Amino acid sequence: MDPQELKQAILASEGRTVCSEMVIVHEPVIHDVTNAEVARAAGADLILLNLLDCLEPLIMGMDGVSFQNYASIKEAKTFNKNLIRDLKKLVCRPIGVNLEPVAEEGTSMLEGRLEIPEGRKCTEATLKAANELGFDFICLTGNPGTGVSNQTIGESIKLAKKYFSGLIIAGKMHSSGVNEPVVTKEAIEEFVENGVDILLVPAVGTVPGLGETDLREIVSFAKEKEILTMSAIGTSQESSRVETIRQIAIENKKIGVDIQHIGDSGYNGMANVENLFEMAIAIRGMRHTLSMIARSINR
Repeated sequence: MDPQELKQAILASEGRTVCSEMVIVHEPVIHDVTNAEVARAAGADLILLNLLDCLEPLIMGMDGVSFQNYASIKEAKTFNKNLIRDLKKLVCRPIGVNLEPVAEEGTSMLEGRLEIPEGRKCTEATLKAANELGFDFICLTGNPGTGVSNQTIGESIKLAKKYFSGLIIAGKMHSSGVNEPVVTKEAIEEFVENGVDILLVPAVGTVPGLGETDLREIVSFAKEKEILTMSAIGTSQESSRVETIRQIAIENKKIGVDIQHIGDSGYNGMANVENLFEMAIAIRGMRHTLSMIARSINR
């Protein structure tokens, strides 16, 4: 699918789309398959890779990469330029990557800043690399403590429009260590004005003080602008009990989000498998979920 076909497919699914995020530098949940394959089997429609270095791309479980040889392969710089296309052949799902618009030094932080590799930051070079690797979408957001601000996210949307041809998701799941509100009306308006395709917002029940009314206003505003929305569980609640995931999923479906994201803080760099499956069932029922997990990738 091209970007607009993918966007239309998400819209047409009427709030039934699940995005599973995963850390690619951890050993997979099951040693002989990637976490992306596990997520697909549990009901994920979209796969979002976290901590991938776009300039030096490696994924645990692909090309024989394991915990034992990860460092040596990275040092040897033997990178597979078809890595993401090969992963798509395995999972037959659209695949995206997190790129982090890190703020300048001097930004007011709530905690110590974590330095990250250049290949994870949102720059002209990484955007071009993401394009060449064949990603279907990018997510402009921040991991804990990396110092990503709403201002730099807004600026990076403009940059991404120049150098990346897929869909652009942007927003914050949590503070990313920056001393600022996670979501503001001004930031949302700037993201839309700068050309974002999908607004990322924290799921109801994940960030203190951000309630159903607040998010409903954002989703309504996005719909007026023909922008999609994605609610995100990025606060380690992806490892909560299934009852918590079910409640979050239903509450966010009430609000009208188009995609429900579940984060990577669970088993070996992805959400607890039972929670991913629970989210899928909660927002689309067993019939649609079974259709997704049982359908052969050859169809």
